[in-house]
Amino acid sequence: MLRRKFLKESSAALLILSSGKIIHLTHSYEEWLRKKPLLRFIVASDGHYGQKDTEYEKNFSALTETINQLHIKSSFDFCVFNGDIIHDEKKFFAGSKQALDKLKLKYYVSQGNHDLCTADEWQRLWQMPVNLDFMIKKNSFLIGTTSDIKGTYLPPDIKWFSQKLEEHKDQRNVFIFIHINPIKLAKGSIDSPEFSALLSKYKNIRAIFNGHDHDEDTIKMKDNIPFIFDSHVGGNWGTGYRGFRIVELRKDNSLLTYILNPTEKINEQVL
Repeated sequence: MLRRKFLKESSAALLILSSGKIIHLTHSYEEWLRKKPLLRFIVASDGHYGQKDTEYEKNFSALTETINQLHIKSSFDFCVFNGDIIHDEKKFFAGSKQALDKLKLKYYVSQGNHDLCTADEWQRLWQMPVNLDFMIKKNSFLIGTTSDIKGTYLPPDIKWFSQKLEEHKDQRNVFIFIHINPIKLAKGSIDSPEFSALLSKYKNIRAIFNGHDHDEDTIKMKDNIPFIFDSHVGGNWGTGYRGFRIVELRKDNSLLTYILNPTEKINEQVL
């Protein structure tokens, strides 16, 4: 019954197949949806904790409470907060971390252009580097910075990604998380031909998750790679809702993904 309700509410649902083809999710997938996914994770971004004239404390509270409630019902492997955790001033890092530490699951963070600090400061605060990788079974996850202490729009670290993509080339899937889109697919993107060329060398890159563009909540295909945006959970502009993205990897290597805004499912897709 729950899956029937899920499908009824998911008229815009899409499925991203391992081939890169995107199809609409229909009732014919009801049995498929009953099967337990291989892994589940959450991607959120753009909280802008501390931004003037925004309810940033309330937004972070709603985010963590909603994720914790979902985690109790059906657990997640981890969550990634994909950049712009705070809004410019370092004094807000403590409050944002205190808020995110209320999550009842493992979480990782990436540096956005409003997270103004050095790599050493980032390491001390979050206990993780600005570029990091981890593995779950045959899946690898690469999280990289696209900015610096000045808030510069930067391409991902080519040297680091070159090394890590080579290290993980035998994994079934590689998932990449970077705040600023590097392929010029949105208004706030930058254009990095060098990074694009690097991506083309590895066929196991399953998806790239981007934040930064608060008004983007879609999936954009480029060279058979899904670039996935997740709206925003804070800040003073963007989509008319504040939401985050849920992603499920299935045994057939397809991806089911949708946005929560933050309590209703929208833009459900399978890749």
